Amino acid sequence: MLDTETTISEAAARESAELLGNQGVSRFHRIFWHHPLARWGVVGIILLTGFSFLGPLLYDANPYALHLTTILKPPSVRFPLGTNNLGRNMLARLMLGGQTSLEVGFAAALSAMMIGIIYGIVAGYVGGWVDALMMRVVDLLRAIPGLFLLIFLDSLVTPSPSLLILLIAFTSWHGVSRLVRAEVLSLKGRLFVESAVAIGAGPIHIALKHLFPNILGTVIVATTFMVADAVLVIASLSFLGMGLPPPIPNWGAMLADSMAYLPQHAWWLVYPPGFAVLWTILSISFIGDGLRAALDTRLSSTDQGRKPL
Repeated sequence: MLDTETTISEAAARESAELLGNQGVSRFHRIFWHHPLARWGVVGIILLTGFSFLGPLLYDANPYALHLTTILKPPSVRFPLGTNNLGRNMLARLMLGGQTSLEVGFAAALSAMMIGIIYGIVAGYVGGWVDALMMRVVDLLRAIPGLFLLIFLDSLVTPSPSLLILLIAFTSWHGVSRLVRAEVLSLKGRLFVESAVAIGAGPIHIALKHLFPNILGTVIVATTFMVADAVLVIASLSFLGMGLPPPIPNWGAMLADSMAYLPQHAWWLVYPPGFAVLWTILSISFIGDGLRAALDTRLSSTDQGRKPL
C-alpha cells in the first residue's frame, strides 16, 4: 500500500511540475521576447525607472525649493523642463513624482495580489457555503465602482503613501480573487491534488506546493495590469485634489496644477507629466500583453501534451 501511495505521489509531483518545467520556461522566454509590445514595454519601464530613481543622482536639484524670481519660466539650461507657478524645478519634481507613482503603484498591486490569492484559494478549495458567502462579498464590492469607493475612503482621511497603498489594495483585490478561485476550482479535481489529499497532505501544503505554482501565471498577468490601473488611479485622485497631500510631487497633481495656466500657454507644465502617465500605463500594459500571450501559449501547449485523466 505504501509503495502504491509513493508511486501516485511521485506521478502527482511530476504532473504538478510540468507547468514549471525547463521546456515550458524556455518556451515562455522565446514567446515573450518575440512579442513586439512586450519588448517595448520592458524598455519603457527600464527607462522610466532609471529616469525616476537614477535621474535625481545625476541631476542634483531640490524639487521643493522655491525660485520666486523664475516663476512660470519655460525650459532653459538651468531648468530643462521649466518652473511651475511657485518657481519649483519641474524636472526634479517629475523625477520624484515618478518615484511616488511607481512605488505606490507596485506596492498597491502586490498587496492586492496577496489578499486576492489567499481569499481566492480559501474560497475555491473549501467550497460549499463558505465559497458562496465569500463570493457574495466579492460581488458586493464589485458592484460598487472602485474609483467612487476610493474617493469616499480618501475623503475620510488624509492619505500618506502607505495609507494610499492600503486603500488602493482594498478596492482592487477582488478581481484577483475571482481569477484565483476559478483556477483552484479547476485544479482541485486534478490527479496531483487528489493524490496529495489521499496521502494525507494538509490544506496549507496543498495550497503552497500544488495550487499556488499552477495559478502563478494567471496571477502575474492580472497583477501586471493592476499596476497600470493603480498608477492611473493615483494620477486620477491627485488630479481631483484627493490624492497625496502637497508638497509631495506626483504626476496627477502636477497635471491638475497646470490646468489654470493653459491660457498662458505654459505647455511645459502639461505635457511632461501627462506623457509620463501615458508612458507608464502603456509600458506596463505592453508587458502584461506579452506575459498573457506567453503564459497562455505555454499552458495550452502543456495541456495538449497531457493525457486525459
